Amino acid sequence: MSKEIEYCQKVAEACRKEARKRLVGQDQLINDILTAFIAEGHVLLEGVPGLAKTLTVKTFAEILGLDFKRIQFTPDLLPADVTGTLIYEQNKGTFSVRKGPVFSNVILADEINRAPAKVQSAMLEAMEERQVTIGEETYKLPQPFFVLATQNPIEQEGTYHLPEAELDRFIMKLVVNYPNAENERAIIQSCGKAPYVPVDKIITLDTIKGMRAFSDTITCDTNLVDYIVSILTVTRSDSHKNQKQTSMNLTKSNDITRYIHFGASPRAGIAMIKCAKVHAMLEGREFVLPEDVKAVAMNVLRHRIVLSYEAAADNVTADEIISRILDYIPVP
Repeated sequence: MSKEIEYCQKVAEACRKEARKRLVGQDQLINDILTAFIAEGHVLLEGVPGLAKTLTVKTFAEILGLDFKRIQFTPDLLPADVTGTLIYEQNKGTFSVRKGPVFSNVILADEINRAPAKVQSAMLEAMEERQVTIGEETYKLPQPFFVLATQNPIEQEGTYHLPEAELDRFIMKLVVNYPNAENERAIIQSCGKAPYVPVDKIITLDTIKGMRAFSDTITCDTNLVDYIVSILTVTRSDSHKNQKQTSMNLTKSNDITRYIHFGASPRAGIAMIKCAKVHAMLEGREFVLPEDVKAVAMNVLRHRIVLSYEAAADNVTADEIISRILDYIPVP
């Protein structure tokens, strides 16, 4: 094992150790967020209220030691409330720029699905281009720039469906579930003191640059690239035309794809290989294995597959479809 990999593993373990001071039983969630951050992608957290989604984001931002802003999304939010606006200075007779909270390294977009279309459009430019337009000028956002958005899956009043184009900009969608009995006992016994427990800054800008640079050097065999392409192809409605018959049972393939209205784009493949490389690095390897691809596939794909009405009628979820695809595609 190289010194670089040992260092990356030590940093990841230090992050988990600090997060445990506030978060109970959320090691995997911190691992996934760290993986997305190193892979230079944004994260969408989905879960019912009270599962410490916001606390997780704030804790991660403090561990990073980067500039952090929280934006509470509401139905009456305006794009200028996020990106900033032009202010007229009467004494000078000119306009000056007042930058909004999006000009930070780590953004907590709390309840992002409550914002209307214009705000989502502004967020789309920030997430994809790492820039915002105020008036006639375009301004670059600080680097690194990382959006951690939360949404409540059960509440419908006062919410908006996130556009597929914006969902595709999230490298991962992480589902936060209820804790088990043992962890919940520890949470209740803490009496809500977790948010006030201090955590140490673990990751610096140099650490971030180093880990990102080293993750790019992780090797991925061409067979694994073909494996990723096979997974993506099956999610598309014309997969039976493009997929080789030797790679998958077509009867099972058709049974899956009838539940899919739109499949994953090539951006999903890029996200899978980047996340798989980071996962391999944090596992202590300089090369990607099929297990790394499988480990990140669910988080990368679940928000990129648009289900058909038939899936809703049969109560089939995206997670179930992805699991079946991973079971059917032969591992190289």
